[in-house]
Amino acid sequence: MKVSLIQMNSVSDKPANIAAATRLIEQAVAEEGPDWICLPECFDFMGGDRAGKFAAAERLPDGPAYSAMQALAAKHRVFIHAGSILEKPEGGERIHNTTVVFGRDGAEIARYRKIHMFDVTTPDGAQYRESASFAPGEAIVTYPCEDMIVGCSICYDLRFPDLFQALAAKGAQMIALPAAFTQQTGKDHWEVLCRARAIETQTFFCAAAQTGAHVAGNEKRLTYGHSLVADPWGHVIAKASDGVGIVSTRIDAARVAKVREQIPVARHKVRFGSA
Repeated sequence: MKVSLIQMNSVSDKPANIAAATRLIEQAVAEEGPDWICLPECFDFMGGDRAGKFAAAERLPDGPAYSAMQALAAKHRVFIHAGSILEKPEGGERIHNTTVVFGRDGAEIARYRKIHMFDVTTPDGAQYRESASFAPGEAIVTYPCEDMIVGCSICYDLRFPDLFQALAAKGAQMIALPAAFTQQTGKDHWEVLCRARAIETQTFFCAAAQTGAHVAGNEKRLTYGHSLVADPWGHVIAKASDGVGIVSTRIDAARVAKVREQIPVARHKVRFGSA
């Protein structure tokens, strides 16, 4: 199976972001011929203030970002793991950070809401309070894609290995991580954490990232980029650098089976009870 990761520099202009994602998907299809395409976190809207985020959010399955990705999946007969979209719930004061996945016929086959909220102060002093605008999800989500089972995660989830162990336990052979990792944390933690999750779960780990500058309120914030695919042994087999673009590679379920037979950690796992 061939996979393509789309690296974007989304801004607080939703029509422009959807147009950019569409152009990059069309380019990936034309140049790479992938079976599966992954967009980054919040590909439809990055930055802005709280009011801007709420205005940009969609009530799924309606909305321009949802409809555009659905149409592209059907047009090109390709799986589209649509990064994450700002989702407006029926009620409540917070929105969701939501992955939607479309099959080759354009039908929605999975939906995942980001579980872990990014409420931190980074080394450069920037404060992030994701929970002020976003409500966390609860469900652990996988879906079939050709001969693979794909597990869903988003950005800050990367730091919580229990989620990935749960995805592996549900049969995931490949894990998708749309992200908007900060430059400060990304330069030290991004690749090592992606490789660690791949090694621990013995899966292909496909991480599509935002890159470059984004304006949030009165602050300019930087994302790290370096979208990558790590194989079940932890080798990085494809990697983007800085800037908007596409990175592609081929993956094989047989590689997952081989690594799991060589080091059968799932069979050796000891489960500890609570104290």
